[in-house]
Amino acid sequence: MALPSSSSGPARTPYNRDNRRNNDPFAAIRRNMRIKSPQVRVISPEGRQLGIMDTQKAIALALQFNLDLVEVAAAATPPVCRIMDFGKYVYEEQKKHAHSKPAGAKLKEIEFTDRIEKHDFETKVRHAEEFLDHGNKVKLRLKFRGRETAPTEMGFEVMKRALTDLETMGTPDSPPKLSGKQINVMLSPLPVNKRKPKFHVREPNQPTSPVGTSPAAH
Repeated sequence: MALPSSSSGPARTPYNRDNRRNNDPFAAIRRNMRIKSPQVRVISPEGRQLGIMDTQKAIALALQFNLDLVEVAAAATPPVCRIMDFGKYVYEEQKKHAHSKPAGAKLKEIEFTDRIEKHDFETKVRHAEEFLDHGNKVKLRLKFRGRETAPTEMGFEVMKRALTDLETMGTPDSPPKLSGKQINVMLSPLPVNKRKPKFHVREPNQPTSPVGTSPAAH
């Protein structure tokens, strides 16, 4: 494992933000002494598989080179951890997010029909959750076909169901409105620490923020 020399420069304090408020988007990522499993599968900074080790031994190996042991796949058996500079990773992700801010949030569209099947409905809601989870605004649009505009109650009922399922991810800018042969409503994402998807499954240890994804386990 081609780790950097431990003799060059002053020792770096391992990244630790346990004393920060709960809205730290990286707080859910376990590293070093916060890793609970007695054994872990270790990946080097270059992406090499180092095999299964006792967690304390893996932590000692990382700290020997002034790096961190970071859990990147908690659901695996045993969990997969990577040796890296976690503070540097956080800095780069935040810098990447800062550079993308001027572009603003993107607008995504999800289209329904008033006779949509349950499976299709849940799939579309899941996509809407994913868009909102990445900080995008979402426009829900229900289109009537042919003479389906009379009555419109079924269409508004579908929109009501969608808004109810998405209330833990976003909030409507205004009530749904009928315009011609379609009903429209715009959703804005909730604050990062309040988003709780019902259908969209996040990646293991994914920060609930558009600042980036969890450290890669390659």
